[in-house]
Amino acid sequence: MPNSTSPNISTPVELVVLDMAGTTVTDDGLVLESFDAAATAVGLADAGPERDDARRYVLDTMGRSKIEVFRALFGTEDRAQAANRAFESAYDARIDDGVSPVPGAAQAITKLRESGITVVLTTGFSAPTQNRIIDALGWRDLPDAFLAPGSAGRGRPHPDLVLSAALLAEVTDISAVAVVGDTSSDILSGRRAGASLLVGVLTGAHSETQLLEAGATHVLDSVADLPPIVLP
Repeated sequence: MPNSTSPNISTPVELVVLDMAGTTVTDDGLVLESFDAAATAVGLADAGPERDDARRYVLDTMGRSKIEVFRALFGTEDRAQAANRAFESAYDARIDDGVSPVPGAAQAITKLRESGITVVLTTGFSAPTQNRIIDALGWRDLPDAFLAPGSAGRGRPHPDLVLSAALLAEVTDISAVAVVGDTSSDILSGRRAGASLLVGVLTGAHSETQLLEAGATHVLDSVADLPPIVLP
């Protein structure tokens, strides 16, 4: 199990903010498939440098709010919104057979909650897509809450989702928050919010090096390995 430096955390963890796709949920490449559908819908060539550059940008920005990614890629709000609609339509159509839990994720969440820690699941998807994933997995009662960009503020790498979760959980101090994700954006959002524990996992988009460069305090093989890091 890879692990970076282990900081001296004096404040007990009261809240764990967990990413979904790539961290607690696996979707077997469905994000990239759905992006290709979105890119085609707004007229991007099926092959060539422009498509390759766009796919690379999607990989580099995994974890961020999808509409923000499309705004950066496609220039105008109309194209970004059209791409986002096509993306969500393609993703939603495959959720039932393309999405499954990361092994051990549900058990880890249950163990944390049984120990008195609040667990909030966050995403870069819209709230309707997040809800479709939750219902497909039967996870409605698994964590304490779910948050998505929009009602909970801006998406990653902004700190809004983490801060919204901290307000929801009524933590005594922001240093009592742990943030866990598979992308640099997850780690950066936690760092900007002031969380003391920034945990990267290797079940998703980014490498150990990328996660450490973003500021991860720990890098784990899987979220299944999280409880011993968090629990006193």
